[in-house]
Amino acid sequence: MTTYISDRTAQRLADIDERERQAWDAYSDSLRGLEGKDYENAEGESWDRLQKRLRQLGDERQLVAGA
Repeated sequence: MTTYISDRTAQRLADIDERERQAWDAYSDSLRGLEGKDYENAEGESWDRLQKRLRQLGDERQLVAGA
């Protein structure tokens, strides 16, 4: 059985992939240049933000792929 993905669905999934890369970039950027205690203080919050965003994108991906 061949799986058919419409151009629109494929584009939406590609958009989600791009936003996932952007979320990882934002995480990295938020920590760039930090050291020691500054890094420790920022990392936990940055990681939590990243995980929340990745969950949102994962949920969106499931909706799009299931459509």
